[in-house]
Amino acid sequence: MHILVTNDDGVLAPGLLALAQEMRKLGQVTVLAPDRNWSASGHVKTMERPLRVKEVKLADGTSALASDGAPSDCVALALLGVVTEKIDLVVSGINPNANIGHDVTYSGTVTAAMEAVITKVNGIAVSLDSPFGHGELEYGPAARVGARVAARVLADGLPRGVLLNVNVPYLSDEQIRGTMLTRQGLRVYRDALDKRIDPRGRPYYWIGGDAPTGIEEDGTDYGALKAGYVSITPLQLDLTAREALRNLRKWEW
Repeated sequence: MHILVTNDDGVLAPGLLALAQEMRKLGQVTVLAPDRNWSASGHVKTMERPLRVKEVKLADGTSALASDGAPSDCVALALLGVVTEKIDLVVSGINPNANIGHDVTYSGTVTAAMEAVITKVNGIAVSLDSPFGHGELEYGPAARVGARVAARVLADGLPRGVLLNVNVPYLSDEQIRGTMLTRQGLRVYRDALDKRIDPRGRPYYWIGGDAPTGIEEDGTDYGALKAGYVSITPLQLDLTAREALRNLRKWEW
């Protein structure tokens, strides 16, 4: 089996290395990831400039490919032919913070897996629910969870148009209570606008604020993490609001 590993934090991020090392236990691994951080980039496809790819070395001495494109660009490049051998699975991560609820629309980690699914290749996104303001993180438990999920997907496949969004609590292997299949929960953002003045007297802005929280509800990704469980949420590319569609058909257009 041939697995493509990518991320949105940059090819040299420690989470990617931990994930790639675990994926090598399952089969051949190719790494193609951004050459810089693309966090919260969403689903990007670069059309207005050429994309470049170069070879780099990871911290363990293994070779990887780095692109100046976004995470979804990296997946597209690999699947369109930069990587000549057939790819069976795309695994994106490990993101240092959870991607739950509405985060999935912002997340380069998740949208890299979406790009795989668009090209009819199974995709998995793996994120770690680490404390905000963290220092050096321990990615081992999340990498091992990612490998177990990847092994199941390689063995059994996924429905067409579906990817798995995996979020792992920041706990040791022994402390993780198990795995839950979940739905998207409700993320609570606490964004704030910080307006400043540059040296020439012109205003500029930072979007900041406190770390997001969420609604702790049974059966959701946020609820599972807070209870100490791995959350696995199947996401689909079809965003149609079917109940709204039925109601709108009653309107006179």
